[in-house]
This record gives sequence, structure tokens and C-alpha cells, in this order.
Amino acid sequence: MAPYFAKCEEKLGFVPNVLAAYAFDMPKLEAFSAMYNDLMLAPSGLSKLEREMIAVAVSSHNKCYYCLVAHGAAVRALAGDPKLGEQMVMNYRAARLSKRQRQMLDFAVKLTAEPWKIEDEDRDALRKVGFSDRDIWDISATTAFYNMSNRVAAATDMRPNEVYHAQAR
Repeated sequence: MAPYFAKCEEKLGFVPNVLAAYAFDMPKLEAFSAMYNDLMLAPSGLSKLEREMIAVAVSSHNKCYYCLVAHGAAVRALAGDPKLGEQMVMNYRAARLSKRQRQMLDFAVKLTAEPWKIEDEDRDALRKVGFSDRDIWDISATTAFYNMSNRVAAATDMRPNEVYHAQAR
């Protein structure tokens, strides 16, 4: 993973603490990084901003300090809108979102809070605002990933890198 950490240093200027936290167990770090890279960086019908918005909405529901700071910074940067980043961290419903974004985040939060209540009508509502079945898969997988990450961060008292606090403000 040394080349991966070097790439982080080159692109970001630091190694995210979440990666350092996983570094004690290389197979877990490799699995975590592969899943993150696939969900957040690979081609998708979801924009990078939309994927970061899911991370923040899920993390807000779960009150995950690490992810709210780190992914809140990503929303601010990708949107070019510090206010949107703050709204997303506090309550995505306060933000002026498109119908597509609002439906996506409503689904992600429902899947986070009450997964047993997801029904065909929830998926149909996503289709009505332009999401494909593949997009619904990506929304669901991203939601699940951040639910898992939030729980690991809480369990290990994972703290965000200080640099995130000042980014894109």
C-alpha cells in the first residue's frame, strides 16, 4: 500500500486518517480502499458530488464525526459552495437540492434508518427522477459502505485529519 499512500500524499497533501487506521491489517486496508475507490471514483451514473452527498447524509444521520468533517469538506469543494456543505452536514433537507438529489438522499437515509421499510415504491420514486437500476445499486452500495464506515469510525474513535476543517471554505 506504500504506492497508494504516496499517491494520497501527492494528490491530497496527506494520508487520510481512515487509511492510517486500517494500516494495521493490510488485507482489510486493501479491501476498504478497493471498495472506496470503486464506489466513489469509478464510472457511475452518479456524479462524484452526489456520491459525497450520500456519504454526508448517511453520516449525518449516524452522527459520524470523522465522515461529516471529511466528506463535508468534499461536498464544499466539489459543489464550490461552502454553505451547501454545511447544510448537508447539519440537515440535507435544509439545502436547496434538485428533485433528483432530494429523492436520492431521502432513499439513502431511509435505507440507513429503516432498511426493512424499503419497498418498490421507493425504487420507483428514484426511477421517476431519472435513476437507472444500476444507479439505484450504486446509491444503495454507497449508503451501505458509509453505514459500515461510520460504525468502524465510532468504535475506534477515529478522528479526521485537521486539514479537512479548513478545506473549501
